[in-house]
Amino acid sequence: MVRDLGNPRLIAVVGATGTGKSDLSLELARRLAGYGQRAEIINVDAMQFYRGMDIGTAKLSVAERSEFPHHLFDILDPHEDAAVAHYQPEARGIIRDVLDRGAWPILVGGSGLYVSSVLFDFEFPGQDPEIRARLEAELSAQGPGMLFRRLRDLSPEAAEKIGPHNGRRIVRALEVAEITGEPIAGTLPDEPVWWTPTLLISLTAPREDLVARLDARVTRMWEAGLIAEAAGLLEAGIDAGITARRAIGYGQAAAQIRGEMTEAEAIEDTRRLTRRYARRQVSWFKRYQGAHVFDTVAETLPEIAEHILPSAEHFVPSAEH
Repeated sequence: MVRDLGNPRLIAVVGATGTGKSDLSLELARRLAGYGQRAEIINVDAMQFYRGMDIGTAKLSVAERSEFPHHLFDILDPHEDAAVAHYQPEARGIIRDVLDRGAWPILVGGSGLYVSSVLFDFEFPGQDPEIRARLEAELSAQGPGMLFRRLRDLSPEAAEKIGPHNGRRIVRALEVAEITGEPIAGTLPDEPVWWTPTLLISLTAPREDLVARLDARVTRMWEAGLIAEAAGLLEAGIDAGITARRAIGYGQAAAQIRGEMTEAEAIEDTRRLTRRYARRQVSWFKRYQGAHVFDTVAETLPEIAEHILPSAEHFVPSAEH
């Protein structure tokens, strides 16, 4: 049962990759425009922060984004690192500004921890560049195994939630442990507190349909020129960054460019990793209470928009925050 959040001040569209989040955000913005209201869209897909990473992230084109104001796209170069602790205050500041302009903020994307950092009352511990650099050097030299064992000794609960393969989050938990004495689990609290009243929309699709969509999307990425895009990113220094170089598809394209994979191998590996990532997203967003859940196979995006915004009543953005 969807819980009543009163008069929402934020619309959030979340879900696994391939469920149509970006397209639905445009449908909602157009519907609001039909009611004489304005909307602005805020990105919460960490890989779409990066300039030049367009094909592999299924980023809306510049022309598509020109229809409504879009925020937090193309804000980082490939060698720069994204951090949720930096993203949270920036995204929330933009949401406040959009409300102050009398428009609707629509948060859209599938990077789970980034989404949660905006929607819920998260506080992130500070950072220590020296500690972070030392742990990152250990990660690069030894891989995540030894660091994970250290984290497990410090906090079995945090280690279980993060898992043994997510090197970046293991490093962050160990960094926080050194700073505060307590590692961050990096997951939703048991009873999250909403940051602001939110109309939360979660898009889903049956597993077999989603897998077919994702496999087809990967094929289209190669047909659309991912290899050329990846070659340009290699020249721009993507290998020097931590976040961008881990984007699914780009590592495989780079391996194809270097002759380490055939095209067929690169495509299949990208499909496999994309499916695995989508499973993690589905698990993450299932925990969100109070969401309006829509099956994007059973209903079209315009039909979903009609369900969400059947009329202009009760949808007047409030600048109170």
